[in-house]
Amino acid sequence: MSFGLDKILVWNKFHQVILSFGFEMNLIDDCVYHKFSGSKYIFLVLYVDDILLATNDIGMLHETKIFLSRNFEMKDLGDTSFLLGIQIH
Repeated sequence: MSFGLDKILVWNKFHQVILSFGFEMNLIDDCVYHKFSGSKYIFLVLYVDDILLATNDIGMLHETKIFLSRNFEMKDLGDTSFLLGIQIH
């Protein structure tokens, strides 16, 4: 199997698993997913092999992190203060 095909298979698995949890893919950027539940929302942004989660509900954040860790090998790097050289406040 070629290296490119491996990446496609991994992305395909990620895509299917994240959709099964209720996320929808952004129509403009296929590396951005969102999930809404009433007034609660969460955005999942992929960048190479990192995931950024942004939400207005801490419970939704914890549910998503638990779901992701059950389906993928990952570690939580904590709060983000910089992303692509941009400081987040």
